[in-house]
Amino acid sequence: MTVHNFGAGPAILPKEVLEEAARAVVNYKNSGLSLLETGHRTETFQEVMHEARQLVRELMSLNDEMEVLFLHGGATLQFLQVPLNLLSEKGFASYTETGTWSVKAIREARFVGRIEIAGSSKENNYYSLPEQLHITPGADYLHITTNETISGTQWQQIPFDAGVPLVADMSSDILSRRLPFNRFALIYAGAQKNLGAAGVALVVVNKNLLGKTGRTLPTMMDYRNHIAEGSMLNTPPMFAVYVVLLTLRWLKGKGGVEAIEQHNEEKARLFYDTLDALPVFTSPVSRQYRSRMNAVFTINNPELEKKFLERCKAEGMIGVKGHRSVGGFRVSMYNALPLESVKAITDLMKDFANQYG
Repeated sequence: MTVHNFGAGPAILPKEVLEEAARAVVNYKNSGLSLLETGHRTETFQEVMHEARQLVRELMSLNDEMEVLFLHGGATLQFLQVPLNLLSEKGFASYTETGTWSVKAIREARFVGRIEIAGSSKENNYYSLPEQLHITPGADYLHITTNETISGTQWQQIPFDAGVPLVADMSSDILSRRLPFNRFALIYAGAQKNLGAAGVALVVVNKNLLGKTGRTLPTMMDYRNHIAEGSMLNTPPMFAVYVVLLTLRWLKGKGGVEAIEQHNEEKARLFYDTLDALPVFTSPVSRQYRSRMNAVFTINNPELEKKFLERCKAEGMIGVKGHRSVGGFRVSMYNALPLESVKAITDLMKDFANQYG
């Protein structure tokens, strides 16, 4: 039976990436050593780190002001590290409150300094995005979460006109679509959605904005120290970085961000067109804010929820159950998910609707 992985993260990886990573675990490039036991200061791993950082630069078309880092702690640590590096001691930052992950980012940032909410969709259970943002002049930055995996919303129009530096958590839609990446002050993303395996976070930061907060930072929390050491201030998460490298190679081989954006649009269009045509299912998300990465939906008859999940399990559809905090269903369509998987679940949905609708 073919397995279709719709998990929200850690998520599906390209088959060729998994196969190459598996070989590296046993014998990396015929060195006689596993990559897991190779020194991070060796030329062998230095090449891995260098190529991974260069591929990020290439795929995002970054200019010389932007620095690329691979760091420990996932995106969750970045909730704290971002304000430590960008929020001045006497200043404040603006945040959008659009779902679970933005709420967590706000909570951590408040340990550092003053935070103002520029816009919130809480009253709509986070199934939309703020139509207008209210940013007090002089904010050190505006923080957005470009894609919320739990509520299934995505910023289709990025608020570059906010008048302050823009910071984005792109953990669940990084490199899934074309964006003017150089217009961001800082981008961060946990790897386990579109970039690779869990265990490493990507940070892209405009170096000209660093060192201006007025505070002295702990060594490991200062981006400038990581920049100076080429992401090897301490032993990096080597294997996770290597899987990112393989995934970036795969993405480049597929035609880069432009090509994968078209692929993702096709998958999302097929899924949402099917969903909207079947009255037995409902999407709670406002159409203009629907995520191309994470489609959340419910069933009109709650008694059928268990039957639908059992049908999905029987046909190899993995990860369809919605997040425990909201229930319902969720289909995640990250870069590596093939169109065939979306066709498989939409066919299942049609058949289920014919049987129970």
